[in-house]
Amino acid sequence: MNGKVLVSGVSLILVVGVAIGVVVVANNKNGSSSDPQVATHEKNVQAMCANTEDPKVCHDVLSTAPTTNTSDPKIYIKTIVEAAAKSVIKALNMSGRLSLEHGEVDPGIKMALDDCKDLMEFAMDSLEAAVNLVRDHNIQALHDQSPDFRNWLSAVISYQQSCMDGFNNETNGEDKVKEQLQTDGLDHMGKITGITLDIITHLSKILEELGLKLHLNPGSRRLLEVDNEGFPTWFSAADRKLLNKVQRKQATPNAVVAKDGSGKFKTIKDAIASYPKGFKGRFVIYVKAGVYAEYVTVPKTAVNVLMYGDGPTKTIVTGHKNFVDGVKTMQTATFANVAKGFIAKSMGFENTAGAAKHQAVAFRNQGDMSAFFDCAMHAFQDTLYVHANRQFYRNCEISGTIDFIFGRSATLIQNSRIIVRKPNHGQSNTITADGTVQKNMATGIVIQNCEIVPEKALFPERFQIKSYFGRPWKDYSTTVIMESNVGDFIHPDGWSPWAGTQFLNTLYYAEYKNVGPGANVNKRVKWKGYHPSISEKEATKFTVGQFLRGGPSGKAEDWLKATGVPFQLGFTRS
Repeated sequence: MNGKVLVSGVSLILVVGVAIGVVVVANNKNGSSSDPQVATHEKNVQAMCANTEDPKVCHDVLSTAPTTNTSDPKIYIKTIVEAAAKSVIKALNMSGRLSLEHGEVDPGIKMALDDCKDLMEFAMDSLEAAVNLVRDHNIQALHDQSPDFRNWLSAVISYQQSCMDGFNNETNGEDKVKEQLQTDGLDHMGKITGITLDIITHLSKILEELGLKLHLNPGSRRLLEVDNEGFPTWFSAADRKLLNKVQRKQATPNAVVAKDGSGKFKTIKDAIASYPKGFKGRFVIYVKAGVYAEYVTVPKTAVNVLMYGDGPTKTIVTGHKNFVDGVKTMQTATFANVAKGFIAKSMGFENTAGAAKHQAVAFRNQGDMSAFFDCAMHAFQDTLYVHANRQFYRNCEISGTIDFIFGRSATLIQNSRIIVRKPNHGQSNTITADGTVQKNMATGIVIQNCEIVPEKALFPERFQIKSYFGRPWKDYSTTVIMESNVGDFIHPDGWSPWAGTQFLNTLYYAEYKNVGPGANVNKRVKWKGYHPSISEKEATKFTVGQFLRGGPSGKAEDWLKATGVPFQLGFTRS
């Protein structure tokens, strides 16, 4: 296993080297300042770095860009993306080395390091997508696809943070391994990726300062629309027909799963394993009614899977892995998806470990441009791990107690039912815990047009047990509750601190046009980062059409229409 990892690391270095295709040329430090090319180069570097979190580090990196064509800002973006890729490779190699040194000492350390190696490879995938975009397109295209670019960079930071999150046991030496991994790789990786993200976020302003005029695409700013069938206009005709067939139970699946043997497969894992290498199109898996006690992962190679069942109370995937029993949070998931374009419909996912077992994930999702319709995710703490990338949930039911919708992704949950459960004695409830750690990350959790209610067991004690919309997991935690019906059990404060005054000035929490007895904002927290009533213009940023933008044109419909899941792109209420 360890030997295989080292080979993988070497392969990645070669792949990235080929993909980037950029030779970094050091500038002549002794060059005359009167040289107009050098002067232009320095001016460009200053413009690129002005709005970054660490201008000095940014300047040090971009100063190595070649001065042969200072009129093309792409050379600076290539340079910073290459630096980010090198930082990930270094972190990957470091995790491999530490695994050889410490992996056999303690199972917890080995599990955390194995997760880190996987996460660094996912980070390389995201950066390779960014590299290809820079290599194959001009600056206009880079600007138009900045939502994709920002998503990929945000995912890299998510993976970096998730790697560190895995080291959470100080009694067995995990803290020392974590410190070494941070010092020798992860911290630099996060900083360089963050600087790249800052540059892409402010690209329009930077290009203006450099005197470059772009043709701004007005279509990237308009809201998406729903057609007369209730499907988003971003759906392809083929996928729209396919979802209609699924709804009418007339679809012909590529694989059928049934516990009673009436399908080709008896387990979901076997059906996923049948995904053909190099398959093109949408691979459809029908999971018949039944309770499937198995742990499932959709691998990154199984792109565009549509998995549907007979209903979230009939087709259920169940598990009970949990943190108390020694499993890292990432690995507690009953069902995990890491593939792009995944769609789940009419299925239930649960983790039955219970509140006493702490972190116990029902579904972990990091698949970009993934969608869920008529699904249920039930557990207690950490039910739905919205790990990374763009995710959309519609007509779903999500239940839990502590931080039960958490992660570092761009997640929008629409027209769904959020059920708060009864926690352990002495605990309070927090629906969300967003982990946005850098201010320009394209991440956050939006809950739109949902019902937020207590479960029956909580109802009699709903005023004694405190329940909140969320708490800030990281510095720039971002969560918006909008156009939703809020039950009376939500504490008047609305939001709970993580630890004292930590993150209260930098977070972004907002509410917009909510109704119900728990929607009154008069007694809400008075934090600097909390906005009790944002404007319509501000709220528009958190609608589907803006928050989940992507694709070559920068429009959300470019990927949502391929999912077949109905949605509303703008506001749900007039």
